[in-house]
Amino acid sequence: MEPDETDTTLKERLRDLPTALVLLTRLPIPRLPDQAFDHGARAVWAYPVVGLILGLFASGVVWLTSILSLPAVMGAGLTLAVLVILTGAMHEDGLADTADGLWGGHDPKRRLEIMKDSRIGAYGVLALILAMGLRWVGLAEVTIAGLITALVISRALMAPLMFALPHARDAGLSHSVGRPSTPAMLIGMLIAAACAIVLSGGPGLLALIIAGVVAAGIGALAKAKIGGQTGDILGATQICTEITVLITLAATLG
Repeated sequence: MEPDETDTTLKERLRDLPTALVLLTRLPIPRLPDQAFDHGARAVWAYPVVGLILGLFASGVVWLTSILSLPAVMGAGLTLAVLVILTGAMHEDGLADTADGLWGGHDPKRRLEIMKDSRIGAYGVLALILAMGLRWVGLAEVTIAGLITALVISRALMAPLMFALPHARDAGLSHSVGRPSTPAMLIGMLIAAACAIVLSGGPGLLALIIAGVVAAGIGALAKAKIGGQTGDILGATQICTEITVLITLAATLG
């Protein structure tokens, strides 16, 4: 667990943002000192802010495609491609590994071995096809505000799983980041809730609640199947909750 953060200053909090950007994106962030990652778990409060920044880039793509009068589905495809590039497909990789591992192994040890394997199996391929298809259609159905809402909420919801679940293995990115403190997690969730309400109103808050249920379900499944969470589980959570938010907003605002 991270040390007590009640005395953490605003300046120290702001230093967490570059750390979060390095962990969750492939944006060209200047090289950070090694000490920046000593408090990696503290940076989870900034995960929804990372979603907001990614949303601004994605909004630029949406705006450009609208200026060019491209069909909404084509604009959504280009937006999705840009998001994959900006994040290095790390969450998509986590989804594929999670699908292969949780459904391809017969015991926790074997499931973790499969998740660590760089090769992709049938479950992973199908998970990626379904997820990319749903996101593509969902992005074509929501406004820019809805897009940003989905990116913010889905990243914020990784923190509760990091907080609530033990590490399933004693190595890996999630293990190296550590378990976030209650303040860091709650700040991130408050930022996500505020963004959801400001950007999408009541439907945004409803989307946050439903996505939270989905995240809890993934966490329960991971606990039962492998005994806790890994970076792959967190990546799968981001993708699945993003889809949940897009579906909810498309259903309530469409």
